Amino acid sequence: MSMDIDAPVAIPSGQQRQAATILCCNCGAPIDGTAAAGALCFDCVKLTVDASEGIQREGTLLCCKDCERWLSPPSQWVTAAPESRELLALCLKKLRGLSKVRIIDASFLWTEPHSKRIKVKITVQQEAFEGAIIQQTFEVEYVVAGQQCPDCAKSYTANVWRASVQVRQKVPHKRTFLYLEQLMLKHGAHKDTINIKEVKDGLDFYFSQRNHAEKFVDFLTSVTPVRVKKSQELISMDIHTSTKSYKFTYSCELVPICKDDLVALPVKLAKSIGNIFPLALCYRVGTSINVIDPNTLQTADLPTNIYWRAPFKNLADVRELVEFIVMDIEPTGQQNGRFFMAEVTVAKASDLGSNDRTYFCRTHLGGVLHAGDSVMGYDLSGTNFNSPQFEDIENSSLASRVPDVVLVKKHYARKKKPKRNWRLKRMEKDEGELLPKKADQEKLDADYEMFLRDVEEDEELRNTLALYKARQQAKEADAMSMTETEADQDDEVPKINMEELLDDFEDLHVKD
Repeated sequence: MSMDIDAPVAIPSGQQRQAATILCCNCGAPIDGTAAAGALCFDCVKLTVDASEGIQREGTLLCCKDCERWLSPPSQWVTAAPESRELLALCLKKLRGLSKVRIIDASFLWTEPHSKRIKVKITVQQEAFEGAIIQQTFEVEYVVAGQQCPDCAKSYTANVWRASVQVRQKVPHKRTFLYLEQLMLKHGAHKDTINIKEVKDGLDFYFSQRNHAEKFVDFLTSVTPVRVKKSQELISMDIHTSTKSYKFTYSCELVPICKDDLVALPVKLAKSIGNIFPLALCYRVGTSINVIDPNTLQTADLPTNIYWRAPFKNLADVRELVEFIVMDIEPTGQQNGRFFMAEVTVAKASDLGSNDRTYFCRTHLGGVLHAGDSVMGYDLSGTNFNSPQFEDIENSSLASRVPDVVLVKKHYARKKKPKRNWRLKRMEKDEGELLPKKADQEKLDADYEMFLRDVEEDEELRNTLALYKARQQAKEADAMSMTETEADQDDEVPKINMEELLDDFEDLHVKD
């Protein structure tokens, strides 16, 4: 009888192959030998293998105390809010050895805000042996250290700017610059400046980079009628590498015409922009000059580039306004937007009781004026203007249409120093050598008060600004100090609703 040794042996169908079982070399627990990780059970693997080995448990974060930016090595400074995703990414980037493992989760742990400590909880995974994945959670503590960034260091050093923007307007008041200041604060256009210096007839803005200055100039041209001139100065030159260093200066001249100014347009220019009467009133200044003829309610826009081809000055500004009393008013029914035509009989407030002289005129304020109201306007009767444009009007056939009085805006009786429930932000400016004298300071305070009244009276102007709620203590003191007589006096003064005010009033530089 012969046997074939190599022939396969049939295994009964009822019997199944069993997996090989071995004992853990450390604790003796039975484990699957085919899936064992180095003859160790899973519990022993967790005890003997450290997935976070080689990863830092402590680190240092550098933060600039002035601009509150964080250093992202090697030389980049980034903005990151506390416990933000950007700050978490910066913390993980600072850890050495983290690239050898797989990050599963990372989050901040609460620490005292003044402790200068930041704790991060990190969960990682690592392959200990073939087929064995270890997951571990550990904490990393960072110390926040202070270091001044290069931009802030330059701001405290003289003559380190690379570009400057000189903003000028040759007018006797600061209303335009106060409005421009509020626009810059609302849109953050001044955030890249390293210094703001107050000079005669304007402001100087200094920047560390040329592109920041060009961005600021673009903002000015988008909100104001301005003419820009550019110049550059060579600072140094390397003849070996042909490398040159320049300082750039941008001269921005604002149109010397403001809201509520009386202007005399050149006759040809008045015909070209809509055949408007040359003697007009400026009711708004944006990217162009908007004027209105109070006698007809006709409006026209004067673009900036057309104005600078043949510039002219205003005939009178708000400092020359005279108070009139409305004796009689009769609406005509004509309307143009928010302007309503009316025929008005007025008398000077200073003439009441001394003479009975009255003036008859047409006005665009028919929607707000009533008999007995006070109104501010320009008295043109017997007034001489040193203006060639006004002389051309008087010498032409249009002389008969020149009115005796041009009414500008309604006048509200206010207290000498009113208390308001709102405030505005103010920028920190370097006064330099132009320290204001007592008379100059009173003039600046008067200009600021005039601007605040414009904000209260003009809703269209108010919608372009950011107004903030005043301190609760100031409002309570105002309520305690105001008498009934003063309250009755301010009943007709325009009020700003609390819904229009913002709550963010902390750490604002305001002028009381």
